[in-house]
Amino acid sequence: METQKVWFVTGASKGLGLVLVQKLLSNGIQVAATSRNVADLQAAAGDRTDLFLPLQVDLKSESSVQDAIEKTIGTFGKIDVVVNNAGYGLTGSVEELTDAEARENFDVNVFGTLNVIRKAMPHLRAQRSGHIFNISSIGGFTGDFPGFAIYCATKFAVNGLTESLAAEVKSFGIKVTVVEPGYFRTNFLTSGSLGIPQNEIADYKEVREMQKAHQFDINGNQPGDPGKAAEALIRISEETTPPLNLFLGQDAFDLAQAKIESISRDLDNWKSLTISTGF
Repeated sequence: METQKVWFVTGASKGLGLVLVQKLLSNGIQVAATSRNVADLQAAAGDRTDLFLPLQVDLKSESSVQDAIEKTIGTFGKIDVVVNNAGYGLTGSVEELTDAEARENFDVNVFGTLNVIRKAMPHLRAQRSGHIFNISSIGGFTGDFPGFAIYCATKFAVNGLTESLAAEVKSFGIKVTVVEPGYFRTNFLTSGSLGIPQNEIADYKEVREMQKAHQFDINGNQPGDPGKAAEALIRISEETTPPLNLFLGQDAFDLAQAKIESISRDLDNWKSLTISTGF
């Protein structure tokens, strides 16, 4: 394992981010980790050592992100691996969710990620190396989840920006991977990480069923092991030709396969119409 790499992980006080930080530290890897509350981060990940730099960061603030990047480089000398992990889930139909609720989800899940990339890129570009992991979701590849339209939209955005980013920075020697996990047994489906609409509409029975399933049935019974997911990220960071898309979990694999097959059917069934629209 290349212990000389320096990692920068957002959303590290719980969930996959916390497990990843713990794995990195146990392997002697230097890591800067961010959270909205540095006390929560320190309590979860442990006291500061020469390997660990806990940072309180507001990802919606460019200046806050800039300060965190500068403190990381000032402490460790560089950044090699950026993991944009911070984000939260949001349930509710498109009709139910307010503009403010939808925009807040985009502000954290999309624009927070963009802020980190924007502030980290000058350093990665200057050193002509690095690896950016954007943590998306299987919901960023398939949107067949009633009640998760806005959340899926944020993750589809993460997928799209990651693909373009990979093309933009390839010539600088920077690798980019979008990670699309299925259900992993973290606290992602608890009240602190899953938003619900302020104004529910009873007519949306499928949405309510999906919402309740995530809150009470799936939560605590997710099939994915976050420790193994963290190990997968560490392994991919060591690959010379890492994947652009990294699906994690049997459920993610199956859902992705189903989406690919659905697209293939649509392409085949409507090929004549599709290609008939040229001059």
